[in-house]
Amino acid sequence: VQLQASGGGLVQPGGSLRLSCAASGSILIIGAMGWYRQAPGKQREMVAVVASGGTSNYADSVKGRFTISRDNAKNMVYLQMNNLKPEDTAVYYCNALINMRAYWGQGTLVTVSS
Repeated sequence: VQLQASGGGLVQPGGSLRLSCAASGSILIIGAMGWYRQAPGKQREMVAVVASGGTSNYADSVKGRFTISRDNAKNMVYLQMNNLKPEDTAVYYCNALINMRAYWGQGTLVTVSS
């Protein structure tokens, strides 16, 4: 089982990016899927999580700006990020509970700078 994240890049403050993460391999069941981030010198933190039924939770710092969604048919999870701020700069990791085990993607760098 693998998770492959994509969509990071350099964006100006106020801009938008959409991250994607695809799960592949011998998948029987996928539970919660989510996005985490780790800024330089800081611990990894939860950004947003979506349950298999669609219920989502967000970090307070991104509420109203980020939207998590998933496509169960394609085994994918997305993170739409709007009104990005410099403090959103981090490596973003996708995470998923697959076959009752937690997996991490390789991370994608998001840099918000003018």
